[in-house]
Amino acid sequence: MPASKIVNEQEVIRWFEEGRTYQWMVTEYKRKYNIDTVPSLWGNFRRRRGLERRTLRDDTMLPWGMKDEHRWLFPAQMLRAEARRRAGKQLRPDEEKRIDNFINRLKRDGLVVHYDIDTKEGFFYVPAREGIDTDLIREPERKTTTRPRAD
Repeated sequence: MPASKIVNEQEVIRWFEEGRTYQWMVTEYKRKYNIDTVPSLWGNFRRRRGLERRTLRDDTMLPWGMKDEHRWLFPAQMLRAEARRRAGKQLRPDEEKRIDNFINRLKRDGLVVHYDIDTKEGFFYVPAREGIDTDLIREPERKTTTRPRAD
């Protein structure tokens, strides 16, 4: 097994606790130690040390397999953020406000988020079906995500 590029494990663990991004760690290691790393090195370190996952997968908020060009559209961002909030993750104040506005608008207008992979737009706001669409999304007949919830 090759020698580890990680100079100070406690420092890296602290960075994880601070919520530093993998890209930040790559840049900081280059600046501080003149060592080139890649994001996967930090992900592997996290997994080996049993640290909390960097991302949250919630197939109740995003149950669809999505095209890459749809992944970062506004509705997907809001659903991901709401999933993080429901999981007890801390959000930035501006993010909290955006999510609250998004949800309030859906509720006020009686709408839910619908996803159609076969369209250019991807996401649509459609009327909630009474007794079926009880949360923020149009309940699909079946989940099609390739990234199910990771427990």
